[in-house]
Amino acid sequence: MAFRLPVIAPPEMPAGTPTSGSGRLPKWLKRPIPEQNANHLTAELLDELRLETVCDNAKCPNRMECYSQLTATFMILGNVCTRPCGFCAVHRGRPPEGPEADEPERVAEAAARLGLKHVVITSVTRDDLPDGGADHFYRCVVAVRERTGATTEVLTPDFVHCKDALARVIEAQPTVFNHNMETVPRLYRRVRGPKSDYAWTLEMMLRVKRYDPAVKTKSGLMLGLGETREELLKALADLRAHDVDFLTLGQYLQPGEKYLPVVRYVPPEEFDELADAARELGFAKVASGPFVRSSYHARDMAETDQAVI
Repeated sequence: MAFRLPVIAPPEMPAGTPTSGSGRLPKWLKRPIPEQNANHLTAELLDELRLETVCDNAKCPNRMECYSQLTATFMILGNVCTRPCGFCAVHRGRPPEGPEADEPERVAEAAARLGLKHVVITSVTRDDLPDGGADHFYRCVVAVRERTGATTEVLTPDFVHCKDALARVIEAQPTVFNHNMETVPRLYRRVRGPKSDYAWTLEMMLRVKRYDPAVKTKSGLMLGLGETREELLKALADLRAHDVDFLTLGQYLQPGEKYLPVVRYVPPEEFDELADAARELGFAKVASGPFVRSSYHARDMAETDQAVI
């Protein structure tokens, strides 16, 4: 299936727009700190139930906002990732143990006590496990649905070389299946590591629909890593050609000195233009903005009658 690329003029950097080397963030990337005590209540609950979140481990800039609204993205299968992605703050190395048998019940307990109506579950990449952790995803989704009745969203690794892993995850019937493209083909392995494969990622998104056409598919990209506008639009067209329903676009922020640098800070008006272009390509829902992340306001996107950023 071919998609016509929308025509957008090359971006012009507004006067005074900082770049990575300027040593300062632009004004649109500065946010007030939420004052609600719920931020601490969420953190305490997660500590009590011994649960990890991508909010903490990936140093998400939306952590305090989400915690203050009694929501979080659960990160299962530990907090040590087997992939050396150049953008991610999650600790990398050799995971010390296999899946914790009671983790699905603890995730379901947290979702129930937080009153979540839409539960997002992600994980570190576990190349050390024969199924990449797919069965654990299955068990977590089922546990959450049985305990809370909430809709569910999985944000999975790519399961490279894990036979039948994707089918096992989809067998749990998540409402949304999310796997992030992250960047354009030219930068793919530099950003996502040597095991990643752009074509594999695209095919995986299409396979989800073959397993269960009712599952909505979702993907996201980070901007500001050095991609060109033409490369970005081509990647979006590739996602649509593989029947991806939902899209997120956000600004990459360097989590520390050892990670990939920010090449450019993309202004909010350009995110708006890209959102329009993505909708023209046929995405059913688009969230596009400097602070947008793959699970940010995920419930709004999962609800078909809900407007999105």
